[in-house]
Amino acid sequence: MGAISEFLASVPRRADGKRNWPPELKARIVAETLIEGETVKAVAKRYELIPSTVPDWRRMARQGKLVLPILDGMDFVPVEVETLAPVAQPVPTASSSTLDVIIGDVTVRLDAGAPAARIAEIARAMAT
Repeated sequence: MGAISEFLASVPRRADGKRNWPPELKARIVAETLIEGETVKAVAKRYELIPSTVPDWRRMARQGKLVLPILDGMDFVPVEVETLAPVAQPVPTASSSTLDVIIGDVTVRLDAGAPAARIAEIARAMAT
C-alpha cells in the first residue's frame, strides 16, 4: 500500500485540492475493477478514491471516452454481432409522379400514389 500512496502523491491537484486524475490512470483504475474477484470498493480503497467515483469512470469507458489497458485476469462477457438485413430506402426521383425502391441491382419504379402498405410489401419481398 505504501507504493500506491507514494504514487498517489504525484497525481496533480486542482486549485480546490482535489486530485486531477489523468485519463490513463482513470482507465487503469476502471480496468482493475474488471479483474475477476476485484470489487469497485476494493479498487477505490486502494487508490484512496470515493467508491462512487469509479462508476462514473466506468460509464466514460462504455461511451468510448477512456481506452482501457488489458490487464491479466480481466474478464469480459463474449459479444455476438448479428448482421442486419439491408432495409429498402426509397430514393427520391426528379419527377414527383414516381417512386423508386432500390435494393442492390434491382429497382422497382412505382406510382407516387401507391399505398404505403403496398410499397412496404414490395420492399419486404425485395429484401428476401
